[in-house]
Amino acid sequence: MADEKMILLSDVSKVYKIGENVVKALDHANMHVNKGEFVSVIGPSGSGKSTLMNIIGCLDTATSGKYFLDGQEIAAYSKNELARIRNKKIGFIFQDFNLLPKLTAYENVELPLIYQGLAPSKRKEQVEEALNEIGLWDRKDHKPTELSGGQQQRVAIARALATRPSLFLADEPTGNLDQKTGGMLLDLFHRLNDEGNTILLITHDSRVAKEATRSIKILDGHVTDAKDMKEIEEVV
Repeated sequence: MADEKMILLSDVSKVYKIGENVVKALDHANMHVNKGEFVSVIGPSGSGKSTLMNIIGCLDTATSGKYFLDGQEIAAYSKNELARIRNKKIGFIFQDFNLLPKLTAYENVELPLIYQGLAPSKRKEQVEEALNEIGLWDRKDHKPTELSGGQQQRVAIARALATRPSLFLADEPTGNLDQKTGGMLLDLFHRLNDEGNTILLITHDSRVAKEATRSIKILDGHVTDAKDMKEIEEVV
């Protein structure tokens, strides 16, 4: 499993045209993430991290180059097929949690399973399993405003867990958390990785990046492997 590539970007570029200006957000990027890896992508603001995340998460497409997910080239999929991939194969975890304020923790975690068309009994099983995994089953009836920031982020992780994805894509997941809560969240990522889950964590924080078993750096749209801790620290 260690050498089976889940994510493979080959010579990927993303170009935006803003008025008469051309901005190259990604510049012939090459990278891979193997199944079962915990990889961080580190870069400062404006480096191309968000563009990279959007392409890997099938939220956007490359201008040129090829992107393979689980061995399948993404360009071959229709919009409906890409939506199914996002719903079933990728577990998104965002900095701002993206929980619906009027729904309870249980209902927020259940929502993507409704979109998957799962039967109520199966949804209950997967929601309960996910909330127990992150230690918040006893808060299942609480709405986001009744939860701390760390608890909200854990609910967001449970929402991703419940869909049983093959890839967790975390975008600045500790950005809105204090250091202690952020540390607890990283411990959870380590546990999920130890259980065989693949995690790609995007961050601008070198301390967070170092938690991964391998780091990739991005600067001005250029993607390269970070060879050591010093290189990670120098990025930002």
